[in-house]
Amino acid sequence: MPRTSPYRITLSRAEREALERRTRQYTLPYYQVPRARMVLAAAEGWGNDEIAARLSIGRDVASLWRKRFFSERVPGLDERPRSGRPRAFPPRGRR
Repeated sequence: MPRTSPYRITLSRAEREALERRTRQYTLPYYQVPRARMVLAAAEGWGNDEIAARLSIGRDVASLWRKRFFSERVPGLDERPRSGRPRAFPPRGRR
């Protein structure tokens, strides 16, 4: 029996537009696109199991991003500072 998430996602018009824009941009870092797709699917009423199956990710990953978006909204989908050694090659800037 599938579990349901207590985190119900309801998007404002501006949030929906920002997330849809992220799914269409080719210049973004790859990690931002599936995160936006997960949140859009959650807003459409999909459960974490269904999101995981359709996007080929783990259920725990879908659950993590649903919860983080619920508490932090769009800025919560960005990368957070990490501990440890810095990246050897920083991301390239736009030209």
